[in-house]
Amino acid sequence: MSVQQYDLIGEAFEGFKALPLTRYGEVPSVLGLVGDVRGRSVLDLACGTGFYSRELRRRGAADVLGVDISTEMVAAARSFEERDPLGVRYEVGDVAELRELERKFDVALAVQCLNYAEDRAALDRMCRTIHRSLLPGGELVVFAQKPDYAFDCLTLEQYGFRCEPTGEQGEIGPRVRVTALLDPRPISILGTVPRREVYEEALRAAGFTGLEWVPLRISEEGLREYGEEFWADVLAHPPLEMLRCRA
Repeated sequence: MSVQQYDLIGEAFEGFKALPLTRYGEVPSVLGLVGDVRGRSVLDLACGTGFYSRELRRRGAADVLGVDISTEMVAAARSFEERDPLGVRYEVGDVAELRELERKFDVALAVQCLNYAEDRAALDRMCRTIHRSLLPGGELVVFAQKPDYAFDCLTLEQYGFRCEPTGEQGEIGPRVRVTALLDPRPISILGTVPRREVYEEALRAAGFTGLEWVPLRISEEGLREYGEEFWADVLAHPPLEMLRCRA
């Protein structure tokens, strides 16, 4: 499902990072949870056009490998690398079928990745391959739609997105359509929202421990730029959440 969707988006995916919820919510939340990467190795799963791969490399990561199932996304990421060489490597790969890599990593980042599992078997395979790719004690950081989001952020569009249930129920959770309100053309993506217990069971079965759910936060820059009242609805009804655990 996700391959064809993202192949059609390509480099336009970078526009997501300029939308208010992404710029002042997702990005600072993810980077804050990953923390200090100086001298550490990072595996960026579902890396897209390489936004986080590049940013973590700039922040001192010793080695960064970005993996994405979409050939067009990887081509865009490599194009960014050619224009501004940072030493980030990229390859096309399905996280559920990820090859055994030449090295194990200190950190794995999965931003909007596990929620593309079609069923529990695929999610289990994803979690096992990620665990296999980490050093003992290595950390996995997941960013995805909040499992029990009630679609009750009434002003979500002012933050740059629309999120709608499709009415379909998959094995691991409901199907949703997320639309990034980009100018001049909005981009919609279909995905699944795994239930909270499904995430936890799959990760623990793969060998992960110390699971911790972490709420979305808005950066100080975002609060200054728009004011606290602007963010009140999305903080009261957050559509996104993070999860971290250790191999």
